[in-house]
Amino acid sequence: MLAKPIPSYRPYWAKRFGPAPILPMSRAEMDALGWDSCDIILITGDAYIDHPSFGMALVGRLLEAQGFRVGIIAQPDWQNANAFKVLGKPNLYFGVTAGNMDSMVNRYTADRKIRSDDAYTPDAAANKRPDRAVLVYSQRCREAYSDVPLVVGSIEASLRRIAHYDYWSDKVRRSILVDSKADILLYGNAERALVELSHRVAKGEKIADIQDIRGTAFLRKKIPEGWSEIESTKLDRPGAVDKPVDPYEMKMGKADASCATDEAKTALPDGVKGIEIVPNLRLKAPKADRTKQVVRLPAYEEVANDPVLYAHASRVLHLEANPGNARALVQKHGDREVWLNPPPIPLTTKEMDYVYDMPYARKPHPAYKDAKIPAWEMIRFSVNIMRGCFGGCTFCSITEHEGRIIQSRSEASILKEVEEIRDKVDGFTGVISDLGGPTANMYRIACKSETIEKNCRKLSCVYPGICENLNTDHSALIQLYRKARAIKGVKKILIGSGLRYDLAVKSPEYVKELVQHHVGGYLKIAPEHSEENVLSKMMKPGMGAYDEFKVMFEKYSAEAGKKQYLIPYFIAAHPGTTDDDMLNLALWLKKYDFKLDQVQTFTPTPMAMATAMYHSGKNPLRKVTADSDDVPIPKAGNVRKLHKAFIRYHDPNNWPMLREALKKMGRDDLIGSGKHCLIPAWQPLSSKPVTTVRGEQLERTVRPRRTTEKKRKYS
Repeated sequence: MLAKPIPSYRPYWAKRFGPAPILPMSRAEMDALGWDSCDIILITGDAYIDHPSFGMALVGRLLEAQGFRVGIIAQPDWQNANAFKVLGKPNLYFGVTAGNMDSMVNRYTADRKIRSDDAYTPDAAANKRPDRAVLVYSQRCREAYSDVPLVVGSIEASLRRIAHYDYWSDKVRRSILVDSKADILLYGNAERALVELSHRVAKGEKIADIQDIRGTAFLRKKIPEGWSEIESTKLDRPGAVDKPVDPYEMKMGKADASCATDEAKTALPDGVKGIEIVPNLRLKAPKADRTKQVVRLPAYEEVANDPVLYAHASRVLHLEANPGNARALVQKHGDREVWLNPPPIPLTTKEMDYVYDMPYARKPHPAYKDAKIPAWEMIRFSVNIMRGCFGGCTFCSITEHEGRIIQSRSEASILKEVEEIRDKVDGFTGVISDLGGPTANMYRIACKSETIEKNCRKLSCVYPGICENLNTDHSALIQLYRKARAIKGVKKILIGSGLRYDLAVKSPEYVKELVQHHVGGYLKIAPEHSEENVLSKMMKPGMGAYDEFKVMFEKYSAEAGKKQYLIPYFIAAHPGTTDDDMLNLALWLKKYDFKLDQVQTFTPTPMAMATAMYHSGKNPLRKVTADSDDVPIPKAGNVRKLHKAFIRYHDPNNWPMLREALKKMGRDDLIGSGKHCLIPAWQPLSSKPVTTVRGEQLERTVRPRRTTEKKRKYS
């Protein structure tokens, strides 16, 4: 996979202005820089913080390095177009994003209740961005300057690039391209597409004519000449010779064939059966040019009315996600075609360094003065060392947005950023809060063979087990940890990113390094559930991997003379979960004396495989048909509350609901004061919350004083 390196473009003429101390948000700042106009104006739903963990800063500094004058309009008043004119008319285009988070996830809880704060806003103020921010901002940009091209991106646009189920309205919505009326959509981490697009627009090309950039989506009227079209519903047609390789089957196999699963056999025409084949004879069709193939997904109108077709479309999109073999996708919306080019080629280490080594101010814009921005407070002393995730967890959108191929920075670039934090960031006390990314321990981990990687069509490299073609060597990460904590002025380096513990146990040396030097008393990990039935729908490892890691964790903690505890995270109401599954999880938590405060209730986000399960009741991890097995879906509000209550079985406020549920389930034996019981038969009349540390977890529980409180029996 060859691509033009992003640092190799000839800079735009405005490069002569040099880098700005911080990108401007007002005309006064533009004047101070000597600018008469901006070439590109970026709109974001977040406060502007000039740090590479925030999308607008990273994109803005990247475009600035390419020679463009970039302005930022952060959290504009969306009630009218005036706020979108504060920097004047951009010379090239508006770039619109919702921010680092999807605006609906940012604004609403899993129960569809509006949140009272926003971590990406000064002083956590709520209601500083609209619902479906990309759509609203796009409309206001059009009202402000109707002739300016409109480019949309970020996770909100990326995950809505085709017809998608919208949890908040409980319906399938059209591609965001159609509703935003944008000229082009950039999906995933779009640095490569953004740089090429910007230079081509600057040279006078019309965005409507730019249709060959990977990682982009746009509207067109018809399929161009020279392209062969493949119906997605026919991709599993049986082959003529031997048992065909299913291009969508996820099986572990030998290194030379375990991942290459596409079009290995020639299909018989419809209706032709029973043809005798001479033994050992192989019929081969001429190899098709994949670069001129487009897979047709069922139309918006079809998936909107048929949940099974929706699940099928979701399955095909995920399986056409490897940059090495993915084909273009097309989906009809009325009389227009939403066209998705194949995913972008991942950035090289040199390109990652280029992006992260920009002259970031590493602080919020001065306009915010002394306001506290929670998201900034959380990451100000952390370093992003990689991107991407090959875990493929069905409830998560990281893989769909950032891709499965890990893109890592160089050791030198990371260590340089640690030194910059030490020297430039106010309030640094010597503690780096994280060296990580989407996961803590996928740094420089990749497939052993580039050929296999290019042909792989599996949804995960670590499920149902770790692929034999995956290099699980953690030595580069161990060396990075050691060098980082040896930097003068650095007292401690913590690891705050989510740990893939099934991968970590493959390197006991890494677990020892992590536990003895980089855990601050508690380590958060995410088994997500205890029951195999649910874990298989999540594409998460069984509890055996957790138990193996726990043994290592306790062993190395004891060797270091430290008392340290694992804090597990779990998801309630995930597709495939029954009441019995949640009860078994509650009993597991009680067995190990876990009393957890924080519980995540499953939220169906656009494009996630688990969302397709939630909407369709089918399992898109296998071939989807009307007759395929149904997946139990906990949709009803009272069921979702019950599932959350099972995880928080220790909270007296949940006991009445749990008593009722246990009786209906025929498990009255779990109500009482016995050691085997889950909850008591009595209810406190009044209580006072306390916080203690007990066993292996933080406990926040309510207990009555038996000498002064009365008990109320429940029959």
